[in-house]
Amino acid sequence: MTTSSSRQAILDRIRAATLTDSNSYADMPHNYIHHGALDAAGRLQLVTERLREYGAEVVESSTGDLPAIIVHQLQSSGRHRFVAPPGPPAEWLGAGLDWKIDNNLSNEEIELCDGVVTAASAGVADSGTIVLHHGASEGRRVITLLPDFHLCVLRASQIVETLPEYFARFPQPPRLATYISGPSATADIEMTRIKGVHGPRFLSVILVHDEI
Repeated sequence: MTTSSSRQAILDRIRAATLTDSNSYADMPHNYIHHGALDAAGRLQLVTERLREYGAEVVESSTGDLPAIIVHQLQSSGRHRFVAPPGPPAEWLGAGLDWKIDNNLSNEEIELCDGVVTAASAGVADSGTIVLHHGASEGRRVITLLPDFHLCVLRASQIVETLPEYFARFPQPPRLATYISGPSATADIEMTRIKGVHGPRFLSVILVHDEI
């Protein structure tokens, strides 16, 4: 039996075990939690706790103070050259910093940047996850993988409590989405934690109070 036919046989067995002619997916019980119980303030508090547990830096901002907070965070990082996607508001790109706009920059050009600044599409409080759909204000996935530092702007109105609520808000998410839960890190069999294996070692999140 070839590899492809073996794979198909396994999938057929799984399908047969879970679905029958009288038992469609829609008819199967879905007993997981569909909706959280937290209000907007509770979601903001929970996502903050989760992100900090993962080692991310979290600061809060009003909508009006956001440009100044972005500049402050970038300057405080000790970094100077940043890549940004083509679509964020111009006021995010503060003076006194070296900006490279990603209009198809090469990987080599991106790697020369100290960090990246993006927006986000959603946040999941329960898991402390930031979701990028890679639109104009979030940019290509590559710009959030190669630099060592990622500053991400997440708005309170974008935060849901649970993953099912995220999928309810985006019933047809884009084919390419990135789910970020803290800075990039992994651990070997001896539980030695290594940062920056498949993305930035440092994640800074600005939570914007746009609804509370």
